[in-house]
Amino acid sequence: MRKYKRKVFFNALWKNLRGRVNLIQVVVGPRQVGKTTLALQVMDEWKNPKIYDSADSPDIPTTDWIVQKWRAAREKSKASGRNTLLILDEVQKISRWSEAVKKLYDEDKRKQNKIRVLLLGSSALLMQRGLSESLAGRFELHQHTHWSYTECRDYFSLNLKEYIYFGGYPAALLLRRDQRRWANYIRESLIETVLNKDIILMSPISKPALLRQTFGLAMSHPAQIISYQKMLGTLHDAGNTTTIASYLRLLSKAFLVSPLERFSQARIKRRGSIPKLLILDNSLISAMAGMTFRDATRDKVFWGRLIENAVGAQLFNLVLQWGGELFYWRLRQDEIDYCLKVGNRLIAVEVKSGYPNKTLDGLCSFLKKYKEAEGVLLSPVKLQLERPIRSIALEDFFKSPDKILKI
Repeated sequence: MRKYKRKVFFNALWKNLRGRVNLIQVVVGPRQVGKTTLALQVMDEWKNPKIYDSADSPDIPTTDWIVQKWRAAREKSKASGRNTLLILDEVQKISRWSEAVKKLYDEDKRKQNKIRVLLLGSSALLMQRGLSESLAGRFELHQHTHWSYTECRDYFSLNLKEYIYFGGYPAALLLRRDQRRWANYIRESLIETVLNKDIILMSPISKPALLRQTFGLAMSHPAQIISYQKMLGTLHDAGNTTTIASYLRLLSKAFLVSPLERFSQARIKRRGSIPKLLILDNSLISAMAGMTFRDATRDKVFWGRLIENAVGAQLFNLVLQWGGELFYWRLRQDEIDYCLKVGNRLIAVEVKSGYPNKTLDGLCSFLKKYKEAEGVLLSPVKLQLERPIRSIALEDFFKSPDKILKI
């Protein structure tokens, strides 16, 4: 995988590191999607002096570690007279890391030291907390995502059905021929590490068992709308709806689950809405379900949920890229799967895993209520539909999710 470049992410990072404006470059994203690999690829291309090190060790270092690495970069820069690249991985694990980085970065600015800094982290909450508290105006953020269908197809030769089941964790995909081994890797090396390590670092967890149950409930209800009260009724540990909502937010910050709000023009109504549970990579669902690829494709209900969730995950990544928002919508009996708000555009998306009927009642109801909205139907084949509804074949969408935004 070292040789495969995620070109969109690499090019953006490379351009900023070599630009005239010298800001700290910060990369955040899920575990095991290639953030470190990308950083090492940047190092391979960087012809000037460079230093890489990681704080991801059993004994978490202190801010002295940051100071030591930074001073080593300064010495290399002073000796060579050239821009020196300093890469610090999993820096969010260090207590008060952002204060140390701010002090060192500001010193470099005053003394005009030729240091270019790249920070990487797998905890969005801890990274963003440090960035907002100490580094405002000093950084640029790159949000990396799970691998797309096109990337998995090009590197691993996955077809669309395999992608929908096995998801976009590249290290796990190397094991997919042995499905039991693949599932164990997802559960033990990814899920357990995030639940036992990353989330505990983010915030004190008063009820670890309830956190696990909340995660398990989300995995068993992908792309489904479920109230906090109903969640509470299905969980065994004592808790309340506020605790469950807070645990879902933590799971979101750990790049596992995103609870979507119901779309409304009134922002206050969104915040009080029943959530739709979007899982950010389908491998998590498949591995927890214990269902083989063959059985999953034969179970129409389960497979339909996987397709709908996979579409939602791609739309989630799309709004990260474009700076929009993602919702669902439901009003009495009418419902649409997803609603994107990007700039002034409002796009309603309906997903059909089978061949749809012609009524599309929920989509039509939404478009009637919101006259400015556009409608998109995703289904196995492209259909001829009357405006304002466009039809996109599912495979075409997964090849290029930004087709949704093209008129």
